[in-house]
Amino acid sequence: MIAQKNERRQASLMVRFWGWEASGVMVALTILVFALSLATDNFLSSFNVSLVIRTAAFVGLVALGQTLVLMVGGIDLSVGAGAGLSAIVGAIALTQWGLHPWLVIPFTMAFGFFLGAINGTFVSVLRLNPFIVTLATWEIFAGLTLVITEGYPIRPLGESFTVFGKGEVLGIPVPVLIFVAAALVLIWMLTQTRFGRNIFAVGGNRDAAVLAGIPAWRVEFIAYGLSGMLASMAGILFASRMDGAQPSVGEGWLMGAITAAILGGTSLRGGQGSIVGTVLGALLLTVLANGTVLMNVSGFWQRVIVGAVVLLAVLVDLLRRRAN
Repeated sequence: MIAQKNERRQASLMVRFWGWEASGVMVALTILVFALSLATDNFLSSFNVSLVIRTAAFVGLVALGQTLVLMVGGIDLSVGAGAGLSAIVGAIALTQWGLHPWLVIPFTMAFGFFLGAINGTFVSVLRLNPFIVTLATWEIFAGLTLVITEGYPIRPLGESFTVFGKGEVLGIPVPVLIFVAAALVLIWMLTQTRFGRNIFAVGGNRDAAVLAGIPAWRVEFIAYGLSGMLASMAGILFASRMDGAQPSVGEGWLMGAITAAILGGTSLRGGQGSIVGTVLGALLLTVLANGTVLMNVSGFWQRVIVGAVVLLAVLVDLLRRRAN
């Protein structure tokens, strides 16, 4: 009798696990880590693990914001360019305007929210297509970055500021701590607040949400603002890490952010998503990239692999939607 109860309990746990949006990426990440630990000698070294989680934090922050936008049924193609422009503006505020190092990150986050709010205004208030809007702002933000810098980096930023990108607390990199804190805040927001419930409602069926009295435009506006803010945080932290704001900051983050979100269970059609899944998705992509480097795979093939993972993520999203 006891054995039957234990079997039922185990079966119930398995059903719940596989019903979780991020179960697939969790299994894939576990298998990949195990395989790389056997195939390479230094994958699990303290230096490499620190490198992996620090790298995942930058892309992961962008992916968290992208998750919110995807959940409301939109998309933000400008996050990479927004991160780069925000990093440049933050570096200028530090080096030329004399802003205190501890105020640079909040200032840059506010600027990033402003960039996201531009997208939010066109998408939520004027009801323009988010793909076209964010594609246009992507070009605008990237162009402004080059206009301001003329293609040259802004450096050095000083030791008092680089601590945010290079420093550690109890052996954990500061960007990782910020990434985890941001993820926890978003988990609380989505599960414990009315605004979080409204995000799911608007993404699931915008017209029904409006009829229910939910201010859909405000929800979308804030989601885009938060996306810009999180991207700017990643940009300025990366600049701190490199002791300089490069005009190219954020160029390769867009695909990784979207892929991490989709792999983690966020639907391209909105109304469904998981912050924990996005975190795992960012880790999976970073571990994959790190593994190809350790195994001396050509950089050209790395791009092929990432592209294949993107297609796989879209296919998984399609199959998930059909199953539901």
